Amino acid sequence: MLDATNRSGGTATASPRATAAEPGAAVLTAAPVSLTASARCARVLLSPWARLSLLLALLAAAGTCVLLFQPQRLLAHGWPPQLGGFAAVLLFAAAYGVCTVAFVPRPLLNLAAGALFGSGAGLAAALAGTVLGAQIAFGLGRVLGQDALRPLLRGRLLRAADGQLSRHGFRSMLAARLFPGVPFWAANYCAAVSRMGWPAFLLATAVGSVPNTAAYAVAGARAATPTSPAFLVAMACIAVPALAGAVVAWRKRHHLRAR
Repeated sequence: MLDATNRSGGTATASPRATAAEPGAAVLTAAPVSLTASARCARVLLSPWARLSLLLALLAAAGTCVLLFQPQRLLAHGWPPQLGGFAAVLLFAAAYGVCTVAFVPRPLLNLAAGALFGSGAGLAAALAGTVLGAQIAFGLGRVLGQDALRPLLRGRLLRAADGQLSRHGFRSMLAARLFPGVPFWAANYCAAVSRMGWPAFLLATAVGSVPNTAAYAVAGARAATPTSPAFLVAMACIAVPALAGAVVAWRKRHHLRAR
């Protein structure tokens, strides 16, 4: 409402109610700008390359922790005496899974499992840790790395390997676990980038890892008597699949190149 001066032709002045509404209008106009900036920031943080960078940072941190804490010292110093029984087996299995994600070689961990807990409990702990570590690596690769890495599968060999894992996931992963020619971590992340399903991956890992893991666990349990029949049989079970895996990989190399 205008006062008497305004009605007589003077300069119009806004009422207090109109003046009080102006700051609210400024807030309303600034809100969409703030929401837009937040949306852009969220898109950047959730982009495929940002997630891949996070995955690489996590793996680098895990590898650094392994170098600092040196889990291989378990073979020399043994398990802490205050930890024993079933709880120790569970704790070792959890540590086993985390160490495989951090690129600690599984043969070393399998030998430690057999040396610390014997053949039976060592095999159980190593298998549980194997499946746990594979699941963690597969989940990290699938969530953080697949969207960024799949567009890079342009080479003939990469496309052939991706097609084999995507179409014949269980069979391909079972062969990779049975024949120790492919590093454990490499098989995990290759499977994560492909379109292989979770059930096929985990089942193939659990079944295919039994023979090799059992051989290393028995070898670790019998390491004090290297001339015993059990130790010699275990070493033969390690060497024969390795040789067979090398032969199969050599033959598959020509098959993949021909595609």
